[in-house]
Amino acid sequence: MLREQLADDLKSAMKSKDSCRVSTLRLILAALKDRDIAARIEGGATSNKESDDRILKKMLPKMVKQRRESIDAYESGGRLDLAEREAAEIVIIENYLPRQLDEDEIANAVRGVIEKLGSSCIKDMGRTMAALKAAYSGQMDFSKVGNMVKEYLTSAR
Repeated sequence: MLREQLADDLKSAMKSKDSCRVSTLRLILAALKDRDIAARIEGGATSNKESDDRILKKMLPKMVKQRRESIDAYESGGRLDLAEREAAEIVIIENYLPRQLDEDEIANAVRGVIEKLGSSCIKDMGRTMAALKAAYSGQMDFSKVGNMVKEYLTSAR
């Protein structure tokens, strides 16, 4: 489903001559195609719509993270033109990600999962994070959430 949307959006971007959008969508589709090829080489089945969406939900946040790292590098190197290009690509990629939760929603989700699992100490952090990732994949930045979970679990004593 998402693959078809990307292909349709690529066609629209080509018609409207939006070069940044065209190149970004081509990058996403190329990365998905690379995954398809790798799966075939490893003997896996060809992708289907469900697995495409699951793969894209894992792949797109990584692409955003890579671009954010590039922005930092470009800004420190004085290449603001390239940093702006990366920022524009982030905006395009984020259109295909699920809605990101705000700070309050993240805090409520963390508290809810901790209560549901009965997590009480830092030793429960791994299974708490696993439950959050399963329930909220693509909706929150887990590097920041990890600190929040750690804070809740250490203050729960």
